[in-house]
Amino acid sequence: MENIQVKKMGSEIIIFLLLLCFLLIIFHPSNIYIAGRNGEVPSTREPKKSCNFYEGEWLYDESYPLYDSSDCPFIRKEFACLKYGRPDHQYLKYRWQPNGCNIPRFDGLDFLERLKGKKVMFVGDSISSNQWASMVCLLHNAVKGSNITSRTDKSTSTVTFHDYDVSIIVFNSHYLVDIENEPIGRVLKLDSLKNGDVWKEIQVLVFNTWLWWYRRGDKQPGADWHEPGVKSCSKETTPMQGSTCPSGLPLAAKVVQEILANNISSSKNAHLLDITTLSQLRKDGHVSSYNAFKGMDCTHWCVAGVLDSWNHLLYARLAS
Repeated sequence: MENIQVKKMGSEIIIFLLLLCFLLIIFHPSNIYIAGRNGEVPSTREPKKSCNFYEGEWLYDESYPLYDSSDCPFIRKEFACLKYGRPDHQYLKYRWQPNGCNIPRFDGLDFLERLKGKKVMFVGDSISSNQWASMVCLLHNAVKGSNITSRTDKSTSTVTFHDYDVSIIVFNSHYLVDIENEPIGRVLKLDSLKNGDVWKEIQVLVFNTWLWWYRRGDKQPGADWHEPGVKSCSKETTPMQGSTCPSGLPLAAKVVQEILANNISSSKNAHLLDITTLSQLRKDGHVSSYNAFKGMDCTHWCVAGVLDSWNHLLYARLAS
């Protein structure tokens, strides 16, 4: 990790940044309106309001995956597991099922129609790029042959679905906050968000950061999966059984939940996409060595795969 000085400030800012496998969705109230295909919210498709999307289990579903990754041109070589030789395909066949309720099946056409004229931006590190690839593949599959363009510059990649005037963007920002050169060296300024001016133009923002705040090396404790001696995800082909991970939530994740519960519970424009536990169960969904570099990667996820469920839950949240 880079040698960067950190300037201290209030703990609430630090907690905001510690989003381990959490995604914070911000809806700009003056810009976002969710409607069905005919202008109304279709009641038969909506999950129950009391449903907790994030408590449940992974079920085997023969109708999955939701798209063929070989048909999607937006997957980086770091995440294209099938292209780089992953022999097992069972990891593609799991659907997240909340306890006691159902969520609407992902419908890319409906997603685009609901968000006509809007921009969705994923802000964060390579995990955000990982999720962005999943989202654009899901949407590309729904409207193949339509007018779709892609553009990449220094800090952003954008796929635009012109028939719907919808742009899906990923903004690279490892720490979310600014890094500046000062006499003492490179300084991480926890009270500075110059990039925030760009974010103001976006109707739906999905923030994620963690890896650059909590690095522990590339080894996976076998204890997390009840597999003593296991130090990587290389031979994992099925999810963990049940609905909880033996290691439980990381301490920082619990702190995030407590802080954000107070800060966003009164707002209809922010939502915590709490996908930590359901992701912990998917020891089979990581890239492993099936990437262009053949290096062991137990951090990122295969596309298609687990991240499609993250986006499924994002869609369900927008639909509700």
